[in-house]
Amino acid sequence: MAQVVLENIYKSFSGRKGEPAPTTVAAEPLVAPLGKSDVAVKDLARRSHATSVLRAINLTIKDGEFMVLVGPSGCGKSTLLRLIAGLEELTGGNVYVGDRLVNDLPPKERDIAMVFQNYALYPHMTVYENLAFGLRRTKLGSRESGVGSWEEHQQTPIQNSKLSSEAAQRATQNSLPIWAENLLIETTRKLPKGLRFRSTRERAIDQQVRAVAQILQIEPLLNRLPRQLSGGQKQRVALGRAMARNPQVFLMDEPLSNLDAKLRAETRSQIVKLQRQLGTTTIYVTHDQTEAMTMGDRIAVMNAGQIQQIASPLELYNHPANRFVAEFIGSPPMNFLPVQFKAPLLLTHSQFRLTLPEVWATALKPYDGQTLTLGIRPEHLNVSAAAPKNLAVQVELVEALGSETYLAVSLVDASPDAPLLQARIEPDRPVHLGEPLWLSMAPDKIHLFDHDERAIVLNEVR
Repeated sequence: MAQVVLENIYKSFSGRKGEPAPTTVAAEPLVAPLGKSDVAVKDLARRSHATSVLRAINLTIKDGEFMVLVGPSGCGKSTLLRLIAGLEELTGGNVYVGDRLVNDLPPKERDIAMVFQNYALYPHMTVYENLAFGLRRTKLGSRESGVGSWEEHQQTPIQNSKLSSEAAQRATQNSLPIWAENLLIETTRKLPKGLRFRSTRERAIDQQVRAVAQILQIEPLLNRLPRQLSGGQKQRVALGRAMARNPQVFLMDEPLSNLDAKLRAETRSQIVKLQRQLGTTTIYVTHDQTEAMTMGDRIAVMNAGQIQQIASPLELYNHPANRFVAEFIGSPPMNFLPVQFKAPLLLTHSQFRLTLPEVWATALKPYDGQTLTLGIRPEHLNVSAAAPKNLAVQVELVEALGSETYLAVSLVDASPDAPLLQARIEPDRPVHLGEPLWLSMAPDKIHLFDHDERAIVLNEVR
């Protein structure tokens, strides 16, 4: 187990020859890659029409932590995972696994196991062979007593050969390279059980595979081929292949995206339980904010190749750093309304006037007379009586889920192109399309953002 440190990570992809330059050029990295100066990097980007995918990524994943990278498609989260694994080459920055700088190490030497979105199982191999495949390319198992021996020590073809028993004994005790062991294992795999070659190392691999299969409850599947498995079973086999190597770090790239909703919910709880049991540092990539909120010890929210905020799930929900995080975390997403602020505590909108709690006074003092963005989550809007501080709305859509009801509403007298607001109300209140309502906002749940879309932070915790 080890912590993972990402230090000023930068990644860009050069455009193909003859392609036009991209219309948007991302900012230069904070640290010049490959020893080049900032000027050289800037010049290289201009000449190669490089597209910046990641820049200025700084992140420390603690030993044993479950870190989730979440963001919309194309934000760079999977690319970052592949950089950690060594499947992509860094443009700039450093990656540390434990106390080792792994920038120049190939993937197999980083002691990292990765679970891919499409599982990447070998279709011609059984579940057992898929689990054992990576182990057979490592130094698992003791080799002090020789490469190995045959499973049956008494009646074997080697006794019937021209070799004497003494020569046979010396042959099994001589050290062979791993590739030779694997060749012997593969060659004798389909022979009767007593005639198969089994080294000390192979017996250790067998124990490891069966222990992992027991943990994941896939022991009855060991002799099946991937095509004979369901999606959930394939996913567990892919997890088992990563677990079997007992790596310092697990990397998971949207492993649940191919599962149906019910199985996805069941499997994500299994993954979290398994990670707690093993205590292995885990970096998990997803675009599903529900997965992120329910699985991660901490979450790094990414957008456009940069980290927007790193915090615990509830910290992200209650105290988003900017409008993007506020809108991305939470389902349905947060509602936003432009408001005019007048000191000390008055917010005005064409549809309402709202006086904020006293705790806002100090934080809002520099914004007197400015236009701000008010954010309020659907669950913090309540059906209420008519009042100047409440929102007069008309119901446009009703989604009754049984346990709760979601409403899409429009502000009365709002422009036709104004976005609809989302509200979550109690399920036992009947609501009809076109019905006029008044919605009140919970004053202590209001969020405010400045013209740069950064959250205005209170001086005391709300």
